[in-house]
Amino acid sequence: MIAYLSRRAMAAVLILLGVTLVTFALAFLIPADPVRQIAGRNASPETVESIRHQLGLDRPVPAQYATYLAHLAEGDLGHSYIQKTDVGTLIISRLPATLLLMLGAIFFELAFGIPLGILAAARRGRVDRALMILAFVGVSTPQFVVGFVLFYLLAYLLGLFPLGGYGSLSHLVLPALTLGIAGGGWYARILRSSLVEVLRQDYIRTARAKGLSERAVLLVHALRNAVLPTVAMVGLDIGIFMSGAVVVETVYGWPGIGQLAWQAIQRVDIPIIMGVTLVAAIAIVLGNLLADLVTPFIDPRIRLR
Repeated sequence: MIAYLSRRAMAAVLILLGVTLVTFALAFLIPADPVRQIAGRNASPETVESIRHQLGLDRPVPAQYATYLAHLAEGDLGHSYIQKTDVGTLIISRLPATLLLMLGAIFFELAFGIPLGILAAARRGRVDRALMILAFVGVSTPQFVVGFVLFYLLAYLLGLFPLGGYGSLSHLVLPALTLGIAGGGWYARILRSSLVEVLRQDYIRTARAKGLSERAVLLVHALRNAVLPTVAMVGLDIGIFMSGAVVVETVYGWPGIGQLAWQAIQRVDIPIIMGVTLVAAIAIVLGNLLADLVTPFIDPRIRLR
């Protein structure tokens, strides 16, 4: 286990370095100028150059990147150009909202996807096709469309939930449900395909020959092996949701990391963009690692290497 974690840690460091390099390069390739965002359109050339010098943006890009890595090694994510605040502090202040949204979204994904996938695999034919069409619609519909429909029907017309904001579980339901509908469709399709394949195996025929009920065969013997791809998806979703759901957080005014990233992109606030991207990469790496660590407990035949 120690050797495995050491290899994964080394790989994670290389991945994160690559992420910072690519993000840093892209941030300086975009045509927008962060100094103009700070100084304003009517600022004089002298003022613009003074701000550029204060921020260190008049230095060569490789030198700026080297300085960024040096500060990063000390745990310093930089200082926001616009908000004049430490980037690490800003991200930490948004983490509780993002974590809560992640847990809610994964709950709805599993609540929709696992029953639909099991039912589709067990009821081949019309039920299977109908459920897969329903899952396909959920996957294909853009999140902002789902978000606006749920917002209009459940919040505006029926008044069942708040119109937006953050602070209670009632505020969480609609944004988490919006994410869960699309994710639940993916989970249903993947679990259904995996279950159909597992149900063809010899040990399943042996279990049936022993007189076990179809429910016991499906839920006890088949599901344990078929659920492994779903576990991998949960690990990936942990990383994706922890990096922020930009569209959903914008629609519902959810104060998470995704909303922070969108605001930073609009303002060309490079330190925040770099910080959020790095946190997103770390979350994805940790999510995948968590899925890999859980998998052997589900299927003992799998060993970490």
